[in-house]
Amino acid sequence: MRIVVLDSFTLNPGDLSWKSLEELGECAIYDRTAPEDTVQRADGAEIVLTNKTMLSSNIIERLAKLQYIGVLATGHNIVDAEAARERGIPVTNVPTYGTDSVAQMVFAHLLNLAQNVAGHAQTVSNGRWCSAPDFCYWDTPLVELKGLTMGIIGLGRIGQATARLALAFGMKVIAYDITVPAQVPQMCEMVKLEDVFRLADVISLHCPSTPQTENLVNEQRLALMKTTAFLINTSRGPLVDEQALADALNNARIAGAGLDVLAVEPPDERNPLLKARNCYVTPHIAWATRAARERLLQVAVDNVAAFLAGRPKNVVNGV
Repeated sequence: MRIVVLDSFTLNPGDLSWKSLEELGECAIYDRTAPEDTVQRADGAEIVLTNKTMLSSNIIERLAKLQYIGVLATGHNIVDAEAARERGIPVTNVPTYGTDSVAQMVFAHLLNLAQNVAGHAQTVSNGRWCSAPDFCYWDTPLVELKGLTMGIIGLGRIGQATARLALAFGMKVIAYDITVPAQVPQMCEMVKLEDVFRLADVISLHCPSTPQTENLVNEQRLALMKTTAFLINTSRGPLVDEQALADALNNARIAGAGLDVLAVEPPDERNPLLKARNCYVTPHIAWATRAARERLLQVAVDNVAAFLAGRPKNVVNGV
């Protein structure tokens, strides 16, 4: 079997090993693949792995030997899964690998917002503490999390991990999910969606990107939030109406936002959130701890091995 990895770099910039994949077949591993090079590089391969390189119906039709597509991520919208299904090609993903890492990033952003860690550290680097008249100073209100309400939208694996961390900080947890999970973390109260926006001091998003969730955070729902509330998004960029959020931040209608995802990545330099008041944006790295990437790579290889054994798993298109 010939195996082609179209865009390996974000998963493995050099600190992990592809040995376990290379043991399964002849491998060609590319750091990145431009759209115009996709067919040429994947041509002749039975197995193609991709992270963000698009595999449209047109591309899939042109790859005569293709038998399997593995997505090196949980989201799989970069593959035309229906076109693959029509050819009997299974498309697999990696559904669970970064739960704890993403929940950890929620609190990295939240703690930064609560105590302005980045901003205060920068003032020290700039020399301000050395010349301060007092032994300490702070430029923004310092917020204690204990007793505040964490509102979680989307109570899947990552949402539940976030809930457990919030409870450990002494926060009250309320949550909304279109489908109430079979097991709700103890002391977590399920409420209506609008009640999350009205009642929460912190809102953390954990939803897939679908037509139903696009712009879930919009002008109307932002208007329901407390002026002291924070919004955290480590999930999917399209969940947020970015102009509406920028306006809410710039007009102090909410206190701050911590975002690890944007609607378009990399973003256009004109994205209004890049310069919005008290908005901290990280470059989609919540998933990217070494531990999480090791798990992702192992599951991706296991998916290939299962396909070769005739027992494909983590199939997303019903083949």
